[in-house]
Parts: sequence; C-alpha cells; structure tokens
Amino acid sequence: YCMANRENFGSAPDGSTVERVTLTGGGITLKLLSWGIVVQDLRLAGHEPPLVLGYPDFAPYRDNNFYLGTTAGRYANRIGQGRFTLDGNSYQLDRNFLGKHCLHGGSNGIAKRNWRFTEVTADKAALELTDPDGNMGFPGTCQMEAVFSLPGDGVLAIEYSAVTDAQTLVNLAHHSYFNLDGGDDVLGHAFEIDAEAWVKLDDELIPTGEIALVAGTERDFRMMRVLGPDGPPNVIHDQNYCISGQRGPIRNCARVRSPNSGVTLEVATTEPGLQFYAGHKLDTVEPGLTGKPYKAFAGFCMEPQIWPDSPNHRHFPQAVLRPGESYRQQSTFRFFKD
Repeated sequence: YCMANRENFGSAPDGSTVERVTLTGGGITLKLLSWGIVVQDLRLAGHEPPLVLGYPDFAPYRDNNFYLGTTAGRYANRIGQGRFTLDGNSYQLDRNFLGKHCLHGGSNGIAKRNWRFTEVTADKAALELTDPDGNMGFPGTCQMEAVFSLPGDGVLAIEYSAVTDAQTLVNLAHHSYFNLDGGDDVLGHAFEIDAEAWVKLDDELIPTGEIALVAGTERDFRMMRVLGPDGPPNVIHDQNYCISGQRGPIRNCARVRSPNSGVTLEVATTEPGLQFYAGHKLDTVEPGLTGKPYKAFAGFCMEPQIWPDSPNHRHFPQAVLRPGESYRQQSTFRFFKD
C-alpha cells in the first residue's frame, strides 16, 4: 500500500470509514473517495479551478441526490416502472424516480455504498464491492471492480469490471459533473457528440423505444456548438446518444471546450451510449469546492453507458450478464489546455 496518499474522509452510514486517496500523473490530480467511488476533486496543471463539481467534506455525499462524481449502478440511468423480465423471470426494482421508475440502480445503489480500496499507487487506485443478490431487486450476487488511473497526457482512465453468480443486469456509468472554466454555469461551453441518433423519451424521461435522428434538431452536436444563451434555444438536455449498436473497441465519442479557459475535454469509451446531461436541475444549498452553492447548469455530465431501459427494448444494446461471463467497460476523459 502507498499510505502517503490515503486518508480518512468521514464515516459511512454503516459506520465504516470513508477513505480518500489522492492520485497524480500526467498533469492531473485526482481525489477519489471509497464512498460511491466519488471523484471529489480533479485538477489540471496550469488551470486553477477544479474540473468537476464536488463538496469539501463528506456530509453532503451521504445523500448526494445529484450523484456528484459517483459511479452509478448496478444499472445506470432509468428502467421504466422499475420492472424487467430476464430468462422468463420477472423482477421488480426499487422505484426511486418519481415513485415509479428505477434510477441509477435504486436508492441504495452502488453510488450510495462504501467500496474498498484494494490497491493504491501514486497514479492508480483499484476498488471492489460485492453487491448482494436481491439488493434493490436485482438478481445475482455481483462482484464489481473499478480501476481509476492517470496514465499520462491529461487522461483520467476508468475501467469497470463485474462477474455474477446468476443472470442479472450490469450497466455502470461515471457521473462527474464537469466544468471546464470554473464559471457559475457551463452555458458558454461548446459541445460535440459523435452520434447521429438519440433515444427518444416520454415526459417522465423513460425511453419510448424510438431511436430518433439528431439531424435538424436541437440534439444535433455532430458539429461543435455552444450550449445556452449564445447558441440555439435552450432545450433541456438529459438524453442518451446512440454512439453505436453494441459495446466495441474504445473510441472517441465527444469533445467539450470552454472558450473562456481554453480547456478541452475529450471522452472515449467502449460503450454504445453516452448520456449527456447539462445539469439543469442542479441547485444545491451545500457550498461546493469553490465555497459557494451550485446553481442550475453549474456542470455537465458525459456518462458512457448502455442505453437506458434496455431490458424493456429488445432492439437496444443489452446489459445482461450471466455466470461465466465478465462485464468490462473502459472510458477515458482527457483534458488539455490551448
């Protein structure tokens, strides 16, 4: 163990110690919590403000209803009515969204649990969690591992893996809110997402099953464009982009740049979907890392994942994991400054 960069950060609701590790490498400094694998702080050399939204102490992370910095799962995003059928068996999940649907694995999903650091070096940390059979309604005991590393060149690399002892769903997603200039909101940031289609939603943000083309709509980010007042009319952005039809080799899928700071973020992933959330509901009372509460649009999420509600739509990429198989996701977030 590399003890120098490990410290106690608080107590989880079950009394266990929440640890924080500090990793450095490739111009990036990362502070990572065992609780929900929260990216609490992320900095780029030569750029003073934090690149992510976070809280200076543990208390606000206990509830963390905005999922700041967490890893969401066992199934990230939404499952309609919290119900699905797998191999002829029907399952009812925790309904923690609008009292009807399952969001991010339920009210006690893996984002609200204390993981265990299994390896910590100067620029890499590995964590593990056993998610028991039946937790939040999901079948199968699931062994999960996450590796966060700073391999160089401004990259934060995230690798998730999982195995199960019974058929289940596994769909993990990193849920940091990024802000590339330290401003009060990200409406001046320019976004590019390499996707020709998105998953259409009903008014409760549950997929209708329709895959809609972005061409000619406010969802079209194939060419980089500014979000917010200086760009097109401000529509609500909380939707999944169809990067591909299935998990594949890691490839670039999105770029975001702040003209104010000259900082760019490039996202690459193995996943078929990318949830883009512009943070319109963010309105915190807790002061963040900058000492003041966050307002709406204070940060944006780029969450690589399987498409939402996939078990209920056969033509979507699927998140099924069976005994003997292993789930593996690789995603990278690369930051650089002009």
